[in-house]
Amino acid sequence: MKLSARNFIPGKIKQITVGLVNAEVIIEVAPGVEVASVITKHSVENMDLKEGDTVNAMIKATSVMVAK
Repeated sequence: MKLSARNFIPGKIKQITVGLVNAEVIIEVAPGVEVASVITKHSVENMDLKEGDTVNAMIKATSVMVAK
């Protein structure tokens, strides 16, 4: 599989909170560093995602802001 996303971050699922339509997936990418993703409930079920699974967070954005 080839992807255009440049930010491909491996990690483990720390927590999944499933709602009626969407689910929040928390991925620990380093000790104490987490990435949160909101995906559909259907995607969680279809991918059979579970806490402890090794996954990749892929981030694609048209702009990244920097603040100081």
